[in-house]
Amino acid sequence: MFQSTRPRRSALYTPGSNLRALEKGKTLPADVLIMDLEDAVAPEAKRDARIQVVNAVKAGGYGAREVVIRVNGLNTPWGYGDLAAVAEAGAAAILIPKVESVETVRQAETVLVANSAPEDLALWCMMETPRAMLNVEEIAGSSRRVQCFVMGTSDLTKDLHAVHTRDRLPLVTSLGLCMLAARAYGLAILDGVHLDLDDDAGFEAACRQGAEMGFDGKTLIHPKTIAAANTAFAPAPAEVEWSRRIIAAHADAVAGGRGIVVLDGKLIENLHVLNARRIVELAEAIAAREGGDGAR
Repeated sequence: MFQSTRPRRSALYTPGSNLRALEKGKTLPADVLIMDLEDAVAPEAKRDARIQVVNAVKAGGYGAREVVIRVNGLNTPWGYGDLAAVAEAGAAAILIPKVESVETVRQAETVLVANSAPEDLALWCMMETPRAMLNVEEIAGSSRRVQCFVMGTSDLTKDLHAVHTRDRLPLVTSLGLCMLAARAYGLAILDGVHLDLDDDAGFEAACRQGAEMGFDGKTLIHPKTIAAANTAFAPAPAEVEWSRRIIAAHADAVAGGRGIVVLDGKLIENLHVLNARRIVELAEAIAAREGGDGAR
């Protein structure tokens, strides 16, 4: 089961047809850059965008940022060519749109393997249709390459005939199903985009809600939202300090042969220690990234 405390607080969609945006990504403090060949690229520009993205990824210069390429679906005129071209580009992962079944994942994996994709090339799955919600557990366990779910809340809201609301109640069931499957299979999971770039308060509220639900981060459509996402999905300093105290108290108890740990009147069990270690590891990974030259 795949587990990682790699920071994925902010995942910025970057149009593959926009060379300037691809270059600017090297300077942005996003944890993840999703170079997009699908929704952000017009049909007449898709083949040129493919070449441009592959060249950009091969050239490198993105530091510690996790570079992901979103391809077009295999049911489109560009899907097979995208997968064949990006297989050896050097991206950390390939994001597959509109994953609805195990077959979608396996077909994409077959194309990648046939085009010499490395064994550590991950597959990320866009979860954005009602059928995907019904098949989410099977998708989560469909391949060892599947390492992350990315919520496509805009398409999902449309297909559900639902309404975009501040509290996102129409999507809670779908978000919860994907969260359950992701955690059951050890996957990362990213929340969907916030479409109103003028609604700063709404964006911050959506980030808080996503963090409270357990999402690792949020997908973004504009660089100006990176800082708020990075803050919302990072452990708070007080949370990190408390986690360090839990770890230390547990270690002292074990060393002293005590089976029960009480810290500030609270009973500390092994599950609290495991979560504390996760929080500290994530905080340390964020600090290392922001203190280096990777994604500052």
